[in-house]
Amino acid sequence: MSDRPLWTSEEAVRATKGECAGRWTASGVSIDSRTVSPGDLFVALRGPDHDGHDYVGQALDGGATAAVVSQSPVGLEGRKDLLIVGDTKIALEALGVHARNRSSAKVVAVTGSVGKTGTKDALKSALAATAPCHASASSLNNHWGVPLSLSRLPEEAGFGVFEVGMNHAGEIRPLTKSIRPHVAIITTVEATHLEYLGTVGAVADAKAEIFEGLKAGGTAILNRDNDHFQRLADTARARGADVISFGFSEDSDARAQKVALHAECVCVAADIRGTRITYKMRTPGRHWARNSLAVLAAVDVLDADLGLGALALGDLAPPVGRGRRHHVRGVEGHFTVIDDSYNASPASVRAALEVLGAADVAEGGRRIAVLGDMLELGPEADRLHAGLAADVTGNGVARVFTCGTHMRNLLDALPASRRGDHTETASELAPLVGEFVRPGDVALVKGSFAINMGHVVERLLAAETRRRTVNG
Repeated sequence: MSDRPLWTSEEAVRATKGECAGRWTASGVSIDSRTVSPGDLFVALRGPDHDGHDYVGQALDGGATAAVVSQSPVGLEGRKDLLIVGDTKIALEALGVHARNRSSAKVVAVTGSVGKTGTKDALKSALAATAPCHASASSLNNHWGVPLSLSRLPEEAGFGVFEVGMNHAGEIRPLTKSIRPHVAIITTVEATHLEYLGTVGAVADAKAEIFEGLKAGGTAILNRDNDHFQRLADTARARGADVISFGFSEDSDARAQKVALHAECVCVAADIRGTRITYKMRTPGRHWARNSLAVLAAVDVLDADLGLGALALGDLAPPVGRGRRHHVRGVEGHFTVIDDSYNASPASVRAALEVLGAADVAEGGRRIAVLGDMLELGPEADRLHAGLAADVTGNGVARVFTCGTHMRNLLDALPASRRGDHTETASELAPLVGEFVRPGDVALVKGSFAINMGHVVERLLAAETRRRTVNG
């Protein structure tokens, strides 16, 4: 954006109320010594398994310009590039709040049961067509990720986009109050985190905490097609927010008039609050089309260029592990892997199966689904897993491979001809899927983060002996 430093030692001291003997500038902020970049300010956080203070030396050797610590690590006593504070987590939060306070950017916060990261990335692309836009990296959306993302907000940014996640009630509230967004988007409310929240209604209430941080006169952008739209809209209005709806419903303020689903893209004709616009996205699936309406509604509300924003969506590729396609060329021919392995819920698995159903399959090829457990679903877990059977058959999936405790229920609910192997772990399943896939096939891989379905993706990509082409 500019050559201006993100942080000076003087400003970081003021923000954290810490002490530092040296003078320095930082161009970034990091909490991971393994990925620190030259010029970063390293914050040594204490976690349940690791203490960042043990890696301060490694971070400084890796190019960090200074480190935020609660005490000088052994062997680094007296160094002038140490900013000493009472608590490094509180210091990181203070850096985030200070960065937000000094910024004149128009800010969007995004939450929802599914689609947060993709919507955040799409917003970054669409808004950046008008002015410099800063956004959360990857899925940095929790009690560490949000303040880290805020601390990286450049003062000269025109827009800021921040992802907010949760799995318990009360977690979004402090995060949104730090972000203080002008616009809050809830992509959807679905059956997620039921183990901790009990009902989908309680999930909606937890997501609605995002409205508590909205700036005066702010806007809530909500999914009109979702069963909990009115519940969320009432809560947002009670907080003084304007409500804009998006979706396929005729009553939506930002609505899709026509959606054309193709194997590797989706084309949308939409009405965005009275402005008609047509655009194409290289992210296939009805869910991408719906969430793009929320993105363009936000672009419109923030007075950014709607036409340029829609055009920018055409260059967007799915985030890693969230629908990215790999065309794998082996000795006997090529097959396609749809890597949606990052996470899973009933709603997102259904959406992924619809994408698989629309995928082009070569002559003799098959649609294959490789599915791991969907976690945090509580007592309803077995029923929700089995309930995916109709989506499997309805989308022409020839064979399903599963792993985990609950996904066995889906396999048992399917006709015998569609059942593949089942194992307890993804690493056990990977070689079985690798042996089964043949040229012409399209294989979808999906499961909750902790199930590590990336093992299956890695095994399938290892089948390539020549070159790899990755498509959006």
